[in-house]
Amino acid sequence: MAERRLFALLGHPVRQSVSPVMHSAAFRALDLPHIYSAYDVPTEKDLARFVDDIRSGLFAGANVTIPHKKRVLALVDEIDESAREVGAANVLCRTPDRRVIAYNTDVPALADELDELLRGATSKIVDARALREVPSSPRQRAMIIGAGGAGIAAIAACRRLGFPLISVTTRSWSSSEVMLESPAAERARELGALTAPWPMESTAVRSRASLALRLNWSELAVAADLIVQATSAGMIGGPPGEDVAGIVPWEGLQPHARAYEVVYNPPVTPFLRLARLRGLRAMDGVGMVVGQAARSFSLWTGLDAPVDAMRAAADESLEKAASVR
Repeated sequence: MAERRLFALLGHPVRQSVSPVMHSAAFRALDLPHIYSAYDVPTEKDLARFVDDIRSGLFAGANVTIPHKKRVLALVDEIDESAREVGAANVLCRTPDRRVIAYNTDVPALADELDELLRGATSKIVDARALREVPSSPRQRAMIIGAGGAGIAAIAACRRLGFPLISVTTRSWSSSEVMLESPAAERARELGALTAPWPMESTAVRSRASLALRLNWSELAVAADLIVQATSAGMIGGPPGEDVAGIVPWEGLQPHARAYEVVYNPPVTPFLRLARLRGLRAMDGVGMVVGQAARSFSLWTGLDAPVDAMRAAADESLEKAASVR
């Protein structure tokens, strides 16, 4: 019997997460005695304490979620290239010599999901009213909402999938001036994305440059092949999702456009509801969270993850949560 090891999810909020049930199911499937628990970590000081607990051996590893995916990089001993590429980490591993290494498994997990969505597969499609196979969507223009850890991961995923034009905006970019001073915008541009201020006009800033860039994002969005909602908006415990969904020109989108929502709890957010009303093929974030968790499991244990058991546990947990709401 293997020695019992403790693993954690670190974030704020975390009560909506299915990570504990997924990893617990994986441990049961492989007869491992390990324990995985979620911890609400509201401040960077609290985060630093948990990283020290990993370094000391109290925890063998951890997942990191919002809002700590970027700030955790300053607290670890080594940053793997997977995390360095996007400037964010969602997995922490402890080495035998008491060092903490940060990894990012969000990018490959999201790339797999987007590839499936763009290819027209129906198994996980939110709105699969037409059960026939559909042609693959073009991979020319990708529009991303959000510039946090998930948003930057979405840029990297779209690059892997061959999109030549990727544009990103986020609520905190209230003007072109604010955007140009944003480290997240700088990282997005380093990855090859175009950046634009939040398309909803601010009453505080009305510069011509800001207006032009807002219009630029909206004009590009109409011709989008893919729109990714990569913020916590609409998530249980997160901010409302209506404002984020409201910047998308749904009626003007091409019929072949695809929509991806990184939020998975609740199963239908304002973004997904509007995508469905437009008749677009859309996918929620369950597959991404399972994919990143499976890669986390392998980094910690050196074993192939029991993906089917993890997906079944996630689906069951979400169905139970929906039934009591």
